[in-house]
Amino acid sequence: MDLIALAEIHAVKYRYLRSLDLKQWDEFAATLAADATAAYGSPAGGVPLEFASRDAIVDYMRSALGGNIITVHVCTHPEITVDGDTATGTWCLEDTVIVPEHDTMIRGAAYYRDRYRRTADGWRIAHTGYERTYESVMSLSAVPGFTLTANKWAAPDRN
Repeated sequence: MDLIALAEIHAVKYRYLRSLDLKQWDEFAATLAADATAAYGSPAGGVPLEFASRDAIVDYMRSALGGNIITVHVCTHPEITVDGDTATGTWCLEDTVIVPEHDTMIRGAAYYRDRYRRTADGWRIAHTGYERTYESVMSLSAVPGFTLTANKWAAPDRN
């Protein structure tokens, strides 16, 4: 078992999630191979989304998650199989998306299915995608007592 490769693959997936949530687009791009592909889908987003390059993935995320949208992506239960300079993996995802201007919160879970490739710069995600196990959408105003008290991306309240 290649424990170093496993640790590096865990690190690249965690960096993918963190940089996505913090909107650190250059770092997010650096987790992906240049020819990376992705297949995401959720009922809230409509039709499944498929991308054929790192640039397409990053451009979409930058535009879809811009503004003051808040996201939190947490992955657990990794099952990684390393075969030389390639690997496959599954991860259990739980995610939250808060869209204040639409008074909406999306919560869900899915299982990622990833492929990885070892490059001269370390392990990169060659393909990522998930299949939802559930997704829910709720109005923030319908949640008794819900108050958003901090949002890193919201304009400062000048009142």
